[in-house]
Amino acid sequence: DLKLGKKVNEGKTKEVYELPDIPGCVLMQSKDQITAGNAARKDRMEGKAAISNTTTSCVFQLLQEAGIKTAFVRKQSDTAFIAAHCEMIPIEWVCRRIATGSFLKRNPGVKEGYKFYPPKIEMFYKDDANNDPQWSEEQLIEANFCFAGLTIGQTEVDIMARSTQAIFEILEKSWQPQNCTLVDLKIEFGVNILTKEIVLADVIDNDSWRLWPSGDRSQQKDKQSYRDLKEVTPEALQMVKRNFEWVAERVELLLKTKSQGRVVVLMGSPSDLSHCEKIKKACATFGIPCELRVTSAHKGPDETLRIKAEYEGDGIPTVFVAVAGRSNGLGPVMSGNTAYPVVNCPPLSADWGTQDVWSSLRLPSGLGCPTTLSPEGAAQFAAQIFGLTNHLVWAKLRSNMLNTWISLKQADKKLRECTL
Repeated sequence: DLKLGKKVNEGKTKEVYELPDIPGCVLMQSKDQITAGNAARKDRMEGKAAISNTTTSCVFQLLQEAGIKTAFVRKQSDTAFIAAHCEMIPIEWVCRRIATGSFLKRNPGVKEGYKFYPPKIEMFYKDDANNDPQWSEEQLIEANFCFAGLTIGQTEVDIMARSTQAIFEILEKSWQPQNCTLVDLKIEFGVNILTKEIVLADVIDNDSWRLWPSGDRSQQKDKQSYRDLKEVTPEALQMVKRNFEWVAERVELLLKTKSQGRVVVLMGSPSDLSHCEKIKKACATFGIPCELRVTSAHKGPDETLRIKAEYEGDGIPTVFVAVAGRSNGLGPVMSGNTAYPVVNCPPLSADWGTQDVWSSLRLPSGLGCPTTLSPEGAAQFAAQIFGLTNHLVWAKLRSNMLNTWISLKQADKKLRECTL
């Protein structure tokens, strides 16, 4: 029961309203309308608003939980969600893994199915009258756009380009467990009027991508099935609607994973607890359960091996982190007696650290037990292992990479501005 303010904007498939009771936010209301060719073809599709809203809400929730900055706040109703109020940048960013559609028309000689490594990034200026012409980075920079007080320069263009690739790769990875190929993706960015930062905005629904089950174009479930219609009949629209419903049902699975995993931190002494707590805290940022145990491979090897067997016996994939200072026998003993990954993370003392660390670095032959001195690094090592089979963990890792790059880019811009 939100109080709606004035209509901020209206597009082909949605309306945007101010929310007087929630400063800095708007309501994104979807329509039961489907279009193609800049609305050259336009039809009413009963129930499309709810389908699109479900798809967008799930996708934005996935990206937001991974760490991507978005305008999404929360799903409000079956057909609407609340978002941060943004001044939209009039550019459609497209990321392609597979060559198809308009790319083939603009690049004759390229066969459909050609794969881009890395994904190919393109941008199009939003101008319906001129059929959304393709732009270069130089054109965007020379346009000297300013939104919510932020001038769009080289730094901002680089951030949007790098974010587009990361967002595509996260969604691509998330669809893979369902044997679906994300062929390409179209997104838009805006500048949050309160924070003055660039965020992923607008919507990401079944109009925004090409999705091929089993990598087979003939099974396409996206809006291309509507574009390809020679004649729009009630029966044809029902077929398109079933495709959209198929996606809306499965998009909720993007928020889940069947893959389990945990980190077990073994400390040689309770005095190492603060070091181990840092590992546990870092694991939590990746959504990985972490348990702490105390055992000494020197003073109680039988108990160390019993604990190891306890975690091997329940079938949950496990990464062991050995935390032992002075003479580290814990990591090598574990590594020599389990097929599970083991990583050393010794807490080094100021007095003997340079000598003690060799007990973690120089191991007997036949042992694969890497060493990292950073508690956060040990958690990241475990996350990278689990990320091979868990798309939610992988998404957080990929988002961390992006956010680290963005922070460095912004710091460089700020330093240059201060120097000038």
